[in-house]
Amino acid sequence: MSVLLAATAFAMVTTAVRQTPTIDEPVYVGAAAEYTHEHRLRHNPEHPPLGKLLIGAGVALAHPRVDPSFTGDQGAVGRHLLYETGNDPWRLMLWARLPVIALTLLFGLVVFAFTRELAARAGALAALALYCCSPDVIAHGSLATLDVPAAGFVLTSAWLLWRARRRPRLYVPLAGVALGAALATKMSTLPAVPVLMALAAVSVWHASGGGRRLVRAAVGAGVVALVAIAVVWVTYLLVDPRLRWTPEQHVPVVRGLRGLLVRFLPFPEAYRDGMRVQFGLENRPWQGFLFGRLYSGSLWYYLPAALLVKTPLGTLALWVAGAVVVVAVRRLRPAAPYVLAPPLVLLAAAMQGARDFGTRYAVFLPLSLGVAAGCVLAVRRRWVPVGVGVLVAFVAVSSLRTYPYYLPYSNEAFGGPGRTREFLHDSNVDWGQDLGRLAQRLRERYPGERVWLVYKGSGVPSFYGIRAGDPRKVPAGDVRGVLVVSDSAAAKATGRLAELIGSSRPVDDVGHSITIYRR
Repeated sequence: MSVLLAATAFAMVTTAVRQTPTIDEPVYVGAAAEYTHEHRLRHNPEHPPLGKLLIGAGVALAHPRVDPSFTGDQGAVGRHLLYETGNDPWRLMLWARLPVIALTLLFGLVVFAFTRELAARAGALAALALYCCSPDVIAHGSLATLDVPAAGFVLTSAWLLWRARRRPRLYVPLAGVALGAALATKMSTLPAVPVLMALAAVSVWHASGGGRRLVRAAVGAGVVALVAIAVVWVTYLLVDPRLRWTPEQHVPVVRGLRGLLVRFLPFPEAYRDGMRVQFGLENRPWQGFLFGRLYSGSLWYYLPAALLVKTPLGTLALWVAGAVVVVAVRRLRPAAPYVLAPPLVLLAAAMQGARDFGTRYAVFLPLSLGVAAGCVLAVRRRWVPVGVGVLVAFVAVSSLRTYPYYLPYSNEAFGGPGRTREFLHDSNVDWGQDLGRLAQRLRERYPGERVWLVYKGSGVPSFYGIRAGDPRKVPAGDVRGVLVVSDSAAAKATGRLAELIGSSRPVDDVGHSITIYRR
């Protein structure tokens, strides 16, 4: 266990050290700095404060210079903090990412503990190995983002509710704390609330004897909900005890059933406004990219298709086998709702979303289905340990081969990370993480050449020494030399950019996320 966690820590830290800020990170880091220095809720209401408070703990340890007088939108605030106030963005981003890395490792312990209670130590080690070798977990667990923390808190709540079948008075409130932490990190975890409340009722019912079991079960569900609500309120109060809230961005009016839902949520106004912003984002006409097709709107099957590309083949096989085993084996069947129901409900909700941007929206699957996969070893057949061992080894080799480029990972059936750009875009491949590597590549292989750049990300190219023009702003005939295009931009290229790419020759690749062309 220690070896697996240590190897994962090494992979995440060494990956974090070399990656420039992804598109979302400056927003979270800027908001985190505001929370810790101004104790004020101003930016990024669409995500509650807890995850950013954790990021802010790392930011505070970096002792950054903060300019409270700066005005701008939430993206500009983060870029100003990183690039315009005299801070070292490499150092600041590493410190911001370290709390998320630590939390990701702790959730590995939850995966291990949950599986050990169901399938003994061998199954727990297999589940932990799948978790530690998951490219999605390593990629997003090494960034100052909110996806892995939110997923981990949901799993922790489900595990504590499973334990509540024996000691409900201890574990039901703790499960409420974990659920509240999830809700205070990402609003996308809200669909898990009724599921976890129902599981709390089941656990208390199972633990109770005699009469009034139904009343006790209802009380257990209520305790989980009330504690979760309290955690959300405490999180906002930690940022600003006066709960001052003046939105710095437009908050749309939400009507109909969604409007009623937002209105009656028992959370602070900033949380409800954040939900309104989220619903407003869902109403935008986003573009997606899947298997080489650029489209407008969303596809209900996008996430399952993207998961087929981005999940190691051995992991896919063990997920399916694990889900079947948990349901089919009588001894494990009581645990099936705790292991499978929360991720399936969250996946169904995520599939209805308007933003087809990446498997990070389903990063809870490597956690929960990893537990199910470990349960395969509960099957008493001589060939099962050998089969599981071979598949886990295959996953480990696949993960090791992609190091340190975990974000653009795709499995062997789709050609590996070098070909992911042909099937997917955005945070599946290119999230702006390789600007620093691009600067080094240009210095080493293309010194003194004219550079044209189309970069999709939040980094500032000039800070890294990249002097480049925008090829979309001059006649095509004037674009000569080195053309550099982020793969996410290339996937959605139309008009002038598509013409430039089509008439250029690809000569180099940076981190499997940026392509260099010769013109």
